[in-house]
Amino acid sequence: MNSGWIDEDDLKENKLDLRLWKTLLQYTLHYRKTVAAFICVAFALAASDLGFPLLTGTLITDIETNSGDVNLVFYAVTFAGLAISLSVSIWAFVMCAGSIRTRVSNDIRRDAFEQLQRLSFSFYDTRPTGWLMARLTSDCQRLSVILAWGVMDLIWGSTLMLAVSVVMFIYNWKIALAVLSVLPVLVYVSVYFKKKILRTSRLVRKTNSRITGVYNEGIVGVNTSKVFVREDENLQDFDRLTREMEEHSIRNAILSAAYLPTVITLGSVAIAAAFVVGGHQVLLGTIAIGEMVMFMYYAQLFFQPAQEVSAWFAEMQMAQASAERVLGLIDAVPDVQDTPSVATRLKENGNDGHADELGIIEFRNVGFKYKTGPQIITDFSLTVEPGQTIALVGATGGGKSTIVNLLCRFYEPTEGQILIDGIDYTDRSLHWLQSSLGIVLQQPHLFSGSIADNIRYGRQSATQAEVEAAAQYVGAHDFIQDLEKSYETPVGEGGNQLSLGEKQLVSFARAVLKQPKLLVMDEATSSIDTETEQIIQRGLSKVLENRTSFVIAHRLSTIKSADQILVIENGRIKEQGKHQSLLRNKEEYFQLYTQQAYRELAN
Repeated sequence: MNSGWIDEDDLKENKLDLRLWKTLLQYTLHYRKTVAAFICVAFALAASDLGFPLLTGTLITDIETNSGDVNLVFYAVTFAGLAISLSVSIWAFVMCAGSIRTRVSNDIRRDAFEQLQRLSFSFYDTRPTGWLMARLTSDCQRLSVILAWGVMDLIWGSTLMLAVSVVMFIYNWKIALAVLSVLPVLVYVSVYFKKKILRTSRLVRKTNSRITGVYNEGIVGVNTSKVFVREDENLQDFDRLTREMEEHSIRNAILSAAYLPTVITLGSVAIAAAFVVGGHQVLLGTIAIGEMVMFMYYAQLFFQPAQEVSAWFAEMQMAQASAERVLGLIDAVPDVQDTPSVATRLKENGNDGHADELGIIEFRNVGFKYKTGPQIITDFSLTVEPGQTIALVGATGGGKSTIVNLLCRFYEPTEGQILIDGIDYTDRSLHWLQSSLGIVLQQPHLFSGSIADNIRYGRQSATQAEVEAAAQYVGAHDFIQDLEKSYETPVGEGGNQLSLGEKQLVSFARAVLKQPKLLVMDEATSSIDTETEQIIQRGLSKVLENRTSFVIAHRLSTIKSADQILVIENGRIKEQGKHQSLLRNKEEYFQLYTQQAYRELAN
């Protein structure tokens, strides 16, 4: 099980990035009406909180000075009014925060998923599924909580703390200074814990991604694990990873647990300071006992939101790693995208300014290598006339699939050019090129849903009659009709309710329904039985007729009629020609063909 992949972003020791949080805050501010309503709720909640100590202090002072003439009904009604105001404000607080949390969570996940659809193949080459799943699930969940409840508590807490400070200074600046004297210590403690919590949080998030990846591999590869009796070894690998997660999580929890009590202790010190200074002034007769009690309440009230804000501050340290990871995904720039000039033409004209036809395709001295790695394709040149079928053969790893991926612009050449009708294909829009493609892979992927849904995936507007016509065209109609629910038969996750041959026939029908201008088949018949291959071959000549196509062939008997056969070795064209002429040459293609023929006869 591959649990050793490490994302360098997870190891960065960045400081708390306020600019990053400012960017994320836009998700909350997008719902301006709800935020505005909450600000009003925050003021109402703060006013209600401020009213209780003030009313309590006034009542005590009133009783002390006018013990026989106190209007208790007034105080009772006022207390009841404050209680009702507080209850309504808290209800509105929960409603606003809950609404924003749900919407923000949806928005972040939507943007992340939308970005995943846009990113180039190279992005997925270096990132495991678990890494992506963690960002779309636990990371998004944590951020949505912070951006809703955290922001709401911050607004409420800041409002209340500021209001308490103002009221205390108005009544008695000496006691106010005594209460606020612990603030510098609170700031120091927060800065101290910030770095430690953030570091352990990054380790937790990194390990969580690896665990998610192991879960994914364990589920996808369960059959292989059982065949090789690897269950115990896989469990041991998983245990090591979870123990590592446990260690980092405990360390993180200890730091967070130590931070909050420290804040509470500082709050108690502030209350004690208010008691000492206020008590001294009561003894001197400069303030009444009621005012003293009021300040005690205010000191406690000041540090109540301080504790909440401090708790969210600790959570924000832990969520910093999630924020970096999610924004890193959302802000990732695809390696392959429309050039600025193409984007401008699309915006102004609705197209890239070129004809819609797919004519002559030319590879001109094309070279390619991945960002880190050896040269894959070297000095590859080829001209393809409209309607021609090009077959690519050769040993595994020779570069056949890379050539096709370059043609489809899943990657772009690092050297040379690919031209369509004499125009560099980077001067055409990605949408135009890839909407002209039809692709059938060796391991076809089907989506959960019915057979009809999967065939229609190639063209969503297709009618049922067109879906069935495409299936008949490739020879899939008969087996579909034999199923209990015919075209409405569920294929299961990844098409696991169908055999490999049946999935391949459905994928052929999907490609045909799209009516592509350029058809690519990547060893599409190499993993299916002979009977299914014969069915496919009967429809294949129809599919390839008058359509430019590239076929990566494993079974050489399927490409005899190709217009050009290229033998690819180490990213270069070693031989090129038609089937008969290549056989007459008795070189590499002849060797491949005769060896395969002998193997088939032996079987």
